[in-house]
Amino acid sequence: EVQLQASGGGLVQAGGSLRLSCAYSGFIFDDYHIGWFRQAPGKEREGVSCISSTDGSTYYADSVKGRFTISSDNAKNTVYLQMNSLKPEDTAVYYCAADFSTGYSGGYYLYYGMDYYGKGTLVTVSS
Repeated sequence: EVQLQASGGGLVQAGGSLRLSCAYSGFIFDDYHIGWFRQAPGKEREGVSCISSTDGSTYYADSVKGRFTISSDNAKNTVYLQMNSLKPEDTAVYYCAADFSTGYSGGYYLYYGMDYYGKGTLVTVSS
């Protein structure tokens, strides 16, 4: 059973930093993408970033490029999202997700979503 658990959310002032972690398990395929999505109150879900297991390629939404960095530690089955220069508009529940389909770019997953989602972690950025 695929399981994903996000953690690391909290309250931070604008300009501050947070690092989210996504612990995953139950993967039976070696090729996959893991991504971060967020949903603010009253808004649709937004793809933030994702990383490929095959070559480590990373993808970012324009809204977070240059501020957020996704990375993975395969030995720990954990993916991280380092968030710097946070803005109040980054406030949302952040979810990590995974997809085992192949042949698609990271941008595809950020736009269309992934197959498996874990429970989210709340990030609140105060002004």
